[in-house]
Amino acid sequence: MKFKTVVLMCLLFAVSLPATAQDKTAPPPPPKSFTGNFGAGLALTGGNTDTKSFNLSYEVTHDPKKRNIFKSQGLYLRSSASDVTTTDLLRIGVKDDYLLTDRVSVYGAFGYLRDPFKSISYLLNPNGGLGFRIYNTDHISFALNGGAGGVWEKNEGIDVRSSGTLNAGQNFSYKLSDTSKITQNMTGMWKTSEMADALYHFDIALVTSVVKKVDVKIEFMDEYKNRTPFGIKKNDTALIMSLLYKFAS
Repeated sequence: MKFKTVVLMCLLFAVSLPATAQDKTAPPPPPKSFTGNFGAGLALTGGNTDTKSFNLSYEVTHDPKKRNIFKSQGLYLRSSASDVTTTDLLRIGVKDDYLLTDRVSVYGAFGYLRDPFKSISYLLNPNGGLGFRIYNTDHISFALNGGAGGVWEKNEGIDVRSSGTLNAGQNFSYKLSDTSKITQNMTGMWKTSEMADALYHFDIALVTSVVKKVDVKIEFMDEYKNRTPFGIKKNDTALIMSLLYKFAS
């Protein structure tokens, strides 16, 4: 009886070996095609001046590891001092890239901006062109893009104005570690009806993980409009701190 038991245990062990080896050599799970984050930040001060500031943001990327890559991102920023609103900004961007080669793509994009403090009730800018991946590794990426499109801009007290546009952009990302990275973006839009009427955007951010699905983001943003009505200042800057909840599916 003991001999039969030993033989049975040996057979079971032998059968389990291929399954164990197969598990060890099993391919990794496929990458998630949808990734992104939702962000929020809040700041309150009191005393001689009561100030409130909050921001909401999102970023979504659909990358099925094929030729087509879709990205969308948005930011809402609002602040007030002593119950007087001082910032009320909404920016949304959508972009679809189709890779022609590993380094060259054709893209279509759409940008929306609302900034009452620049007297911009809305600014719509559909555009398209070519993108160039100058350098792209797991740790560093650097890309340029350029194209043309159209713009419809509504300022307070002024009728909607439309024009063709020339567009250009630059993106940079550097992975400091498995949990931290630096990102930097810059865009420019020039109206063909008046090239001096241009809109520039610059941002740079440090993103670092605090737990598995939560990041901390510290971002500096600069928005410059070369032509503003009613003597409004051309340049606006913001330092934004927020928590990001990451998702993938």
